[in-house]
Amino acid sequence: MPARALMFQGTGSDVGKSLIVAGLARAYARRGLAVRPFKPQNMSNNAAVTADGGEIGRAQALQARAALTPPSIHMNPVLLKPQSECGAQIVVRGRVHGNAKAAAYQDLKRDLLPVVLDSYARLQREADLVLVEGAGSASEVNLRANDIANMGFARAAGVPVVLIGDIERGGVVAGIVGTQAVLDADDAALVCGFIVNKFRGDPALFKTGMERIAQTTGWPALGLVPYFAAARLLPAEDALGLEQKRPQKTRARIRVAVPILPHIANFDDLDPLEAEPGVQVVRVLPGGALPGNADLVILPGSKATVGGLAALREAGFEVDIAAHRRRGGMILGLCGGFQMLGRTISDPGGIEGPPGVIDGLGLLDVDTTLSGEKRLEPVTGQTSDGAPVAGYEMHMGVTEGADCARPFAQLASGLSEGAVSADGRVMGTYIHGLFANDRQRAAWLARLGNATAGVAYDDLIEQTLDALAAHLAAHIDLDRLLTLAR
Repeated sequence: MPARALMFQGTGSDVGKSLIVAGLARAYARRGLAVRPFKPQNMSNNAAVTADGGEIGRAQALQARAALTPPSIHMNPVLLKPQSECGAQIVVRGRVHGNAKAAAYQDLKRDLLPVVLDSYARLQREADLVLVEGAGSASEVNLRANDIANMGFARAAGVPVVLIGDIERGGVVAGIVGTQAVLDADDAALVCGFIVNKFRGDPALFKTGMERIAQTTGWPALGLVPYFAAARLLPAEDALGLEQKRPQKTRARIRVAVPILPHIANFDDLDPLEAEPGVQVVRVLPGGALPGNADLVILPGSKATVGGLAALREAGFEVDIAAHRRRGGMILGLCGGFQMLGRTISDPGGIEGPPGVIDGLGLLDVDTTLSGEKRLEPVTGQTSDGAPVAGYEMHMGVTEGADCARPFAQLASGLSEGAVSADGRVMGTYIHGLFANDRQRAAWLARLGNATAGVAYDDLIEQTLDALAAHLAAHIDLDRLLTLAR
């Protein structure tokens, strides 16, 4: 018998859909249900490698973990990875399908709907409950034709919808009521209730607000969820979170500076460092300057290495990085950041723009050639200091050169990986997720400031997911949600 399902859509982006699905997945999994997360279409440059050899949005990988099940390509059958202001790489069932401008993609969605429905049906056959996450806003009527992300999917699959509004950004009453006002009547009929998320203060003060929404829309109130501060400890998917201010750690002994570039990818690589009480991660947006007292500069991954390097230079970060190098500071390039550190980046096939060769930062004696084949593979091994490393590779391109003779890591497969400068101060690697390993992270902290690692990162994630599940169970009637699912 196919699993029951319930879809969670939002009044806008970053209202907490991913987090609520993750928390509910953990809550129902702890009850003994076989739960599967599903997001028909995602747009994010934060991705994870699955056991079945593909990639999905980072949020769906976290939701799978919350559901106590391995991530699968079917949990996010369509992933859009922005490469420019109007175009994206299209990943279908974990593999690169091609590239398309925004307008062209609207026509392609019609052909992708059968793929989406098939992946959804596969999950239904192996689960008791499928929790579906929408994308962006349910009220984007300009994108309703051929929609596979929100109401288009809900209608095609016959899945009831819970609408989520974010009170923190203001105007939540108008956001929910206005969503109903612009929805097609048949779409609006699929909504079985609403949740107001990120509430701060005395819930009694918003009692009339909840009543007014329910009275105006006819949709029942399913929960007023207080702000969950520990959400910052979980891997984020939306790049909007990069601009949020982080608390200053007055006792931090190590300062890590990270330039934030357009199309930054897999920025959850930084989360384990951010979780350390002795480390202050300083994220610097264009217009700012990298702090002169940084111990380490990390160039994170990028979905558009050539464009990211141009943006880095335009923002003046190249000057800051060169000054940091002259002061004897350490530099680490991750994936696209690794490519930027080399002498040249060659794009003979025009993967990221017109074919050609551009100069890199010249801080590693390596050259990169971009290629159309994407490497997606979990890896394990150890770095030159003997510390274990585990993570995944997700990149298009091959990097070679003299500094590769000093590899960043030796992999269990027997291959050498990455590169290190002659003085050991500049390093590059394609391995994402390396800081999540406690011993690897501890080795970096000792190298940078003789600080000790104070966090068991995997335990922290598990404890936070359990706390999130308990938080939602205290403010949402989980039994009622199950009765609404069908």
